[in-house]
Amino acid sequence: MKAVILAAGKGVRLLPLTEMKPKVMVEVLGKPFLQYVVEQLHAAGCLELGIVVGYKKEKIVEFLSKNKIKATIIEQREQWGTGDALKQAREFCGQDQFILQGGDDLFSVSDLRAVSHEDTFCYVVGKEVPDWQKYGVLLVQGEQLVKIIEKPKEFVGNVANTALYKFTPEIFGALERVKLSPRGEYELTDAVTILAQQGKVKVLMLKGQWLGLGSKEDVGKIEKFLRMEGL
Repeated sequence: MKAVILAAGKGVRLLPLTEMKPKVMVEVLGKPFLQYVVEQLHAAGCLELGIVVGYKKEKIVEFLSKNKIKATIIEQREQWGTGDALKQAREFCGQDQFILQGGDDLFSVSDLRAVSHEDTFCYVVGKEVPDWQKYGVLLVQGEQLVKIIEKPKEFVGNVANTALYKFTPEIFGALERVKLSPRGEYELTDAVTILAQQGKVKVLMLKGQWLGLGSKEDVGKIEKFLRMEGL
């Protein structure tokens, strides 16, 4: 299955580590974080990769070339959000089903394999968390997604959106219907909710590890985990 990696962001919360490189190129145990992401996807059988780039894109291109990693580079020229980032990958995806994940998230091979089976549904992977206020929360009925509520102030559930998805080509039609959000971005989650309202999105629960590179404090946590796992 194809996989799209979103890697266009600067990573403001990782400054000064991202002054000269995109956040996916921040090193963890001597390797760019993106390398771990690619290795996990390859191990899960996703060998055809599309990487959406933006900020300091030449650093990613140089890394891929140096390490002989085959990937299609997809440029997001303006930072209009995750929905817009995926729209740029429409030609790469074509009529195929594909996995989508952020380049700053690391998932277990088992979860990547679990979400990558082909059928007529889209999938989003969720995880139960205690600090649900920090996340987009998945409202679930049985195994069906009802909607995604971004960072709710009142309790509506504790299943966080890990932003690991499997999409059918129908996602691109939904993205065309998404309008700018209050923060001035085209939100991918709005498109997912559109498909959910049509009964086309199921939820899988995370079984393995989910490591996010969101701040400088995360680097140490990820290094500790990678040492334990021998990665």
